[in-house]
Amino acid sequence: MLRSYTLADLFTLANASCGTISIFLCLDYIAKNNAHFLWMAFLLLPAALSCDVLDGYVARKNVNRQSVLGADLDSLADIVSFGVAPAVLGFTLGLRGGWDMVGLTYFVVCGISRLARFNVTAEALSDQSTGKVKNFEGTPIPTSIIIVFILGIAYKFGRIEENLWFNSFRVGPADFHPLVLLYVLSGSAMISATLRIPKP
Repeated sequence: MLRSYTLADLFTLANASCGTISIFLCLDYIAKNNAHFLWMAFLLLPAALSCDVLDGYVARKNVNRQSVLGADLDSLADIVSFGVAPAVLGFTLGLRGGWDMVGLTYFVVCGISRLARFNVTAEALSDQSTGKVKNFEGTPIPTSIIIVFILGIAYKFGRIEENLWFNSFRVGPADFHPLVLLYVLSGSAMISATLRIPKP
């Protein structure tokens, strides 16, 4: 297993590690109300994005040794760092109503679906001459870093938990925070078949 890793794979695993530690820090905040290290949960996700960019760069540079794990490893790391971790961060900061959890789950499921679709259709979408995919169908899952940035602003100004922007409402059997619609919109954009994003 270790011998099959390439340098690009190590950056991918660093991406997944950043996302995982971010989740742990969120859980620590919920369990112990320990806000001391919560800011690190925000910073680790841009760090994960940097590792995600670097793994692609290194893989393209190291054409002599292509990873057999690369594509699948990248997708699995991305769902942790840009799917589950941002959703857990939202829950941690106050999106804990029943409808909020539905919205957060929808976001994660959209991320999983988007990555699976890309893996399955990459060959069909690739340019015949270069073998590279020219366009993404739907927004790439790392665009969820925008939500992390917005939540970081909310955290900075104390607009979390009961002070979340746009408050909350009782809708039927559960609470609903309108802020969760950011996740719903992001997830919907990921699975859109009409959005075409040029792939760098």
